[in-house]
Amino acid sequence: MDLDTLQFIEPHWLWLLIVPLGLLLQWLRKVIARRRDAKQLAKARELPIKERHTFFGDSLFWLFIAVATSLLIVALARPVIVASLVNQGGIDLVVLLDGSASMHVKDVPGDRWQRSTRFLRTLGDALRWENDRIALTLFARIAAPQIRLTKDPNTFFFFLDHLSEQSPFPLENDTSWDTNIELGLYWGMRVIEKDEELLGPSKNAPLFLLISDGQAWSGTVDESIQLAKSRGIPVVVVGVGTFSGGFIPESSNVEESTASSIYSVLDRKSLHRIAEASNGQYYELGRDSDLNLANQIIDSARQRVRTLPPEPKLEELYRSLLLIAACLCAIGVLFLNDRNELLIQATGSGLMLAVLYVLFA
Repeated sequence: MDLDTLQFIEPHWLWLLIVPLGLLLQWLRKVIARRRDAKQLAKARELPIKERHTFFGDSLFWLFIAVATSLLIVALARPVIVASLVNQGGIDLVVLLDGSASMHVKDVPGDRWQRSTRFLRTLGDALRWENDRIALTLFARIAAPQIRLTKDPNTFFFFLDHLSEQSPFPLENDTSWDTNIELGLYWGMRVIEKDEELLGPSKNAPLFLLISDGQAWSGTVDESIQLAKSRGIPVVVVGVGTFSGGFIPESSNVEESTASSIYSVLDRKSLHRIAEASNGQYYELGRDSDLNLANQIIDSARQRVRTLPPEPKLEELYRSLLLIAACLCAIGVLFLNDRNELLIQATGSGLMLAVLYVLFA
């Protein structure tokens, strides 16, 4: 902080400082008069012991009140100070989550869909929500964008809570029996473009996170990959499933589902190809802990974050001045000798501190 950068947003309140200035002049006159009276009294009275008079007496209380009043007036003028901070951008993570029929296979704990949402919860916990943003798009034969880019963790975890048990693409619907990765990438790009339309170009580093088993995927993926590469957006691919695989159930009802004749395994080769073609990386759930995997993905994204030049940031001193004024009033009470004044001022100072505590809590 540089005190030379002190500014006032509403400086028209500062003329009121003549009031505490008058109080200070009056206080100084009273102190001088008190010292003069004390000297005259010492000369006029003869006592067996030396009479002592405190230098300020109760007047210190009024000094603290005058200073506190000055701080309140300055606070009304809304003082701000410029703090130049190094501003480092975050990451814009667009999650593309496969919700096709093959994600119901139970070759991983729960099934592939539930395993993926558990990993996303760990990923959300690993983000720095101050600058990082995340979006979520689901896809099967069709795409279903869920969350636009947001820095609100409550929004992200709210959707995860409602999506954690079952994919929104029921097995009874034809739309679930396909893995249109191209459409997922297309809508991921649309999420970024829409954000730029609303908020302007982002300072964060964009990244697509594709979570899929790659089974029976369709669409012209190369076109979407080339579009992402032209925008400098790599695609990090996370595979879910196993080579041993399993049968896709016929119904999304767990109690009534029976195995169909369609067998699904992790299509690691296709997912590898997507990651390599987009200058991304390939990971696989189960090879390492979810936390380590989430940190690896986020760290790789942060390597692409640009360190931005320092930007001036205004910090308001309003609350700090109010707190100091309340403390001065409380300290001033300690110099009162009259019990009635002490009770009144102590009650007023206590109420002021209580109000400030509620405001700052």
